[in-house]
Amino acid sequence: MKLELTRVLHGGSRLGVLKGLGRSGQQSVEVPGCLLYTHLGAVPHLTQETLHTLNKLPPVTQVTMSHIAEHCEVLEEYKEGFRKFSGLHDTVLYSSLHDPASQCPPGYTTNKTVSVWGSGGRIELTVQKFMDLQKHVQPDWYQSMADGETWQNGTSRKRIKKSVTRTLAHLDECLLLHQKSEELNGVEVFGVVEGGDILEERVHSASETAKRPVAGFCLDGLQTGAMTQDLRVELIRAVNKELPEDKPRLLHGVGRPDEVLACVEAGVDLFEGFFPFQVTERGCALCFNFDISPNPELAGRAPPAVLQEEVESGIAAEQHQHGNGNQDASSQMTLFEMDLKDKRYQDDFKPLVEGCGCYCCSNHQRAYVHHLLVTNEMLAGVLLMIHNTAHYLGFFSSLREAMAADKLSLLRSRMLGEIYLESSRNSLF
Repeated sequence: MKLELTRVLHGGSRLGVLKGLGRSGQQSVEVPGCLLYTHLGAVPHLTQETLHTLNKLPPVTQVTMSHIAEHCEVLEEYKEGFRKFSGLHDTVLYSSLHDPASQCPPGYTTNKTVSVWGSGGRIELTVQKFMDLQKHVQPDWYQSMADGETWQNGTSRKRIKKSVTRTLAHLDECLLLHQKSEELNGVEVFGVVEGGDILEERVHSASETAKRPVAGFCLDGLQTGAMTQDLRVELIRAVNKELPEDKPRLLHGVGRPDEVLACVEAGVDLFEGFFPFQVTERGCALCFNFDISPNPELAGRAPPAVLQEEVESGIAAEQHQHGNGNQDASSQMTLFEMDLKDKRYQDDFKPLVEGCGCYCCSNHQRAYVHHLLVTNEMLAGVLLMIHNTAHYLGFFSSLREAMAADKLSLLRSRMLGEIYLESSRNSLF
């Protein structure tokens, strides 16, 4: 695995290609980019046939121990790895610890174990059991076991320091067992950077993790709802100063487009792709503008800084009203989507997003999806997941184009400007 950067913009945002992926070393992913989010190797609501109606799918598929751990015995008996077991082909497999779309109950981590939650309840993992799982899954890369229970508000400095110590100890044990395993030959390990909201602990965790023989880094505990965006960006910038430039940085738990943009500008390379699933579960459709082509209609709008301040103040107000945390973040509608359960859409015969070329927007209208939602038809989730995934991947593609053409400010203006105007219109009704 090798990260080749083509541009590093002022402020630290990085454009490039992560090459040498997979056991063959022939696959690559453009950065900044996102992973393909799955439940047990399947994108929620979609079959392989409907999934492949989408163009330019991420070459990296994410699976989590939360979903796989309870099937350990089946995979052990099967012996040929999770990729073949689940029918995944021509994809790079990344194995992470927790499901980014759901909140894990705190208080179940010890010096020797972490816990994951599957459909059958809590499963306690030692390092040995965690590594045995990796042998059975046979991923192309995996994150090391880590103590990530520091994102909750009010976590003490003592507890955060303990999480850093535990995570480094887990990493050393994982690397030792990894080196002794023939089954994991050629598999890459990502070290996990913890440290909560304390700058000194973040820097210490990053500098120590960078000393280990890891292929990349997972920035954990910075999830949506855990802290303000300004603090998140400050911590990421500080962490990245300690990390080698030629290794990728994967951020856990952040998917909202404005937060993605801010984190890319701080130097993050990869993101988990769970946000379209969360939007779909809310019965909503992504509808924000990321078009960076010339458009004279946008000439008179407010400058980006003003727009961003307005949008972020609206988001902050929502968080204050509904509370913080991953659970709230997954259930609370954002300013980047439309609620198609709303009665206003029952007679709206426009596509979900004008100009979107996905199967849903090409063949159906808002009124039809509204009907499917209010009648609890399964097809609603299928159509929304197709659109939301296509829209989100289009955003990342536009983000890379904007970086290559020095148009990040324009992208921010278009994205936040459309949201600001829409939210202003909605407030009048």
